[in-house]
Formats: sequence, C-alpha cells, structure tokens
Amino acid sequence: MASVTKSNNFEKSLADLEKIVVQLEQGELSLDEAMAAFEQGVRLTRACQQQLDAAEQKVRILLDESQTAPPTE
Repeated sequence: MASVTKSNNFEKSLADLEKIVVQLEQGELSLDEAMAAFEQGVRLTRACQQQLDAAEQKVRILLDESQTAPPTE
C-alpha cells in the first residue's frame, strides 16, 4: 500500500507542478504570487526528483540481485 501512496503522491506532485507552470506561463499572477508559485514549483521538483532517484536506486538493486542470483530450474 505504501508504494501506491508514493506513486499517487508523485503523480499529484507532478500534476501540481504542471499547473504551476501553466500559471506562470500565462503571466497573470502578481509578482508575489508568481514568486510563491515558483517556490512551490521548486519544492515539488525536488520532491519528484527524490522519488525518481529512489525508484532508480530500487531498480538498480533489483537488477543487481537478478544478475547475481543463481539460475532457477
């Protein structure tokens, strides 16, 4: 269940980040709103990157384990 929650968090963070990008590109936010949105975007980007790095590490571990495991018959 934890992996589903993490996946949902990643997907939500990515969707939120996309919304922020659209808002910033539209140029209709005040300077203060744009700065706050940008800061939130940076936080979301870092959180997404951390989750991607963790997933990549897990894949590497699994691949290493599968290459060193004795063949099953």
